[in-house]
Parts: sequence; structure tokens; C-alpha cells
Amino acid sequence: DVQLQAYGGGLVQPGGSLRLSCVVSRFSYAITWFRQAPGKEREGVSCIDSGHNSWTYADSVKGRFTISRDDVTSTVYLEMTSLKPEDTAIYYCAARAYRCSASRTAFNYWGQGTQVTVSS
Repeated sequence: DVQLQAYGGGLVQPGGSLRLSCVVSRFSYAITWFRQAPGKEREGVSCIDSGHNSWTYADSVKGRFTISRDDVTSTVYLEMTSLKPEDTAIYYCAARAYRCSASRTAFNYWGQGTQVTVSS
């Protein structure tokens, strides 16, 4: 089975930056970052596949968030810049075979999530 561990969340001021990491035990999978704020549905943010093709699903983060993967360390990153209070959420990484998806029901494996709080 695929194991995922998310790291890097924390408290940051508006306009600040964070880099989230997702360490994956098996790396030939598509990885999507999801986020879920209290009282809201979990939404797909960005995905990268094994060929390093990437998609951004959330219009609100385009131009601010960048997904990447390091094949040596088996780590997928989400670099977040110009953070806004509305980015506050628990961020999860999830894995599925082959193709990227923004649908949480399409994913077989999930990390534990890491809290990102953007506040003054």
C-alpha cells in the first residue's frame, strides 16, 4: 500500500509563504493536494503526475501556489506564496494510480493532513 505523510503547515501572516511536503512511499502515482476549511467541503487544489505534469484546480490559488515533485526523495511539494486568510485549511495529500484528479472519491490513499493558518 501507498503511505503518505504531510509536513510543513503552520501559522503565517497574510502575504507570507509556506512550503508543504508530502513524502510518498511509492512514487509512481499522481498526487493531489486537497484542502478543507472548517464547515466546508474538501476541495482539490493542485495535482502532479509521475510525468511531472501538473494542474491547478482551485482558481483562487493560481499564480500563488506551485506543485512540484522530487523523484530522488519521493516528495511532492506545494509552495504557497502571497497567502491569504481564506487559504486557512487543513491540507491533505492524496495518491492514486496514473492520472491526476480533483475528486476526493478518486483517491485510494491519503496522508494525515497538516494545518495551515493564515492570520494577522
